[in-house]
Amino acid sequence: MDERAAKEYLIKNNPRFRELAAEHQRFERKLSELTEKPFLTTAEQIEETVIKKKKLALKDQMQILIQQQKTADVAS
Repeated sequence: MDERAAKEYLIKNNPRFRELAAEHQRFERKLSELTEKPFLTTAEQIEETVIKKKKLALKDQMQILIQQQKTADVAS
């Protein structure tokens, strides 16, 4: 099972992965809103940094689940 297939499987069958993916998308949308602004206030710059860190942490958690799924698929 490749990574794309593992993601598709997890989106359909793993509620935790779906939550992580949805949260990741929310952060992605918020970052897009911030990057569209010509100037960020100090508070917005801090918010951008915090969102990037949270988004990366979510991606790490999602990657762990993907690896587990790929390993489980190989084992079966």
